[in-house]
Amino acid sequence: MAEQQSRNNIGTDATPRGHARRAGGIALAVATVAGLALAGAGVAQAAGTSAVPTCANSGLTASFGQQLAGGMNHEGVVLRLTNSSAHTCALRGYPGLGLEDAAHRTLPSSVHWGSTWYAADPGRTTLTLKPGARVEAVIAWTHANTGTADAEHAAYLQVTPPASTTHKTLKFPQWVDNGDLNVTAVAPHITVTP
Repeated sequence: MAEQQSRNNIGTDATPRGHARRAGGIALAVATVAGLALAGAGVAQAAGTSAVPTCANSGLTASFGQQLAGGMNHEGVVLRLTNSSAHTCALRGYPGLGLEDAAHRTLPSSVHWGSTWYAADPGRTTLTLKPGARVEAVIAWTHANTGTADAEHAAYLQVTPPASTTHKTLKFPQWVDNGDLNVTAVAPHITVTP
């Protein structure tokens, strides 16, 4: 009987302590989240005063650099984005791409981010561009031959800078198998293999 009461007392005592522990744990979790939120707000506020703005499409110039050719029907080009604004800005990630025909109608295309036939992907890195500075990305595609059934005959290439919602248009008279384009992330310089 004494053993039964002892068990009951343990059960009775354990329940309030369990609630107290849970309540204390919840209060601690709430305080921790509140503290992190305040700390995060302070960091965001501090970063906001010194943060470099993202490069706007209107403040960039797009152009092609080195043309790349190789075996097995591979072709490519170095894309350059230059800060043509009067202030420093930042870019990070991959440019968006799209094909257009001679009448500027959008053609079916798909873009694959990462390494290409010509260059290893440098990965996403935030790059700060002073006025006049530029970054590069390498674009690659295949073309079996002119007029292949699944090839898209492009006249222009849409280039959307990272984090932008508008694009630049460059002349791009190319046959692109299946409309498939591969592109690296932007970097100050990308070493290409011939």
